[in-house]
Amino acid sequence: MKLDVLAIAAHPDDVELCCAGTLAALTRSGKKVGVLDLTRGEMGTRGTPELRLREARKAAGILGLAVRENAGLPDCGLDNTPGHREAIIRFVRRYRPEVCLVNAPEDRHPDHRNAARLTLDALFYSGIAKLEVPGAEPEPWRPQHILHFMQHWHFEPTFVFDITSTIDIKEEAIRAFASQFDVGEDDKGPKTYVSSRRFFEALRGRAREYGQQIGVAFGEPFLYYGGPVPLNNLDVLFSARPPR
Repeated sequence: MKLDVLAIAAHPDDVELCCAGTLAALTRSGKKVGVLDLTRGEMGTRGTPELRLREARKAAGILGLAVRENAGLPDCGLDNTPGHREAIIRFVRRYRPEVCLVNAPEDRHPDHRNAARLTLDALFYSGIAKLEVPGAEPEPWRPQHILHFMQHWHFEPTFVFDITSTIDIKEEAIRAFASQFDVGEDDKGPKTYVSSRRFFEALRGRAREYGQQIGVAFGEPFLYYGGPVPLNNLDVLFSARPPR
């Protein structure tokens, strides 16, 4: 199966938190979209790796993903090693995405920034014809476009994607990770930075903030990697009505 878009993220639930509205809009438009979670989130305070895999599958169904895979790399151990890069290359050469969405370049959680660098290097090496990777397709592949999604720390986005029509799907997909988010006050498990209702409400607040900047109800910010955004027409400018 060839994918149009592949989101690659450090942990199960990273894409739900950061770009699920965009992924849902893309699947609605007929694009083939997949997710590669690099780890099982086994170092998380709440839940278990097995539970989080089940939650990831549920979220994939909500988003309409064509495929969701897990690379099985170590949580809190995403070192930029040949073995870890090769694990990513196997998936990239198999699914041959045109666009990849990756973790933020800098962030509060070290895994996020480490995953970003690891993934960027893997995507580059995946396009080297002479690089042989055990278990990978021999044909090289490198995506045409790479975007960073925003995580805890803000950056100045290259563009903001309108998710007004998919904000409810995004929040449903986040809630699929019931062990992690929007946990009730009567829950007996340990309280974490992300488990409270306040954190969940802040997610909608951020989407509203970036939506406001482009003149819509809700938006998701992205940083384009690798140089200026290539255009051969200005259709996108005629379809947008930001406040100016």
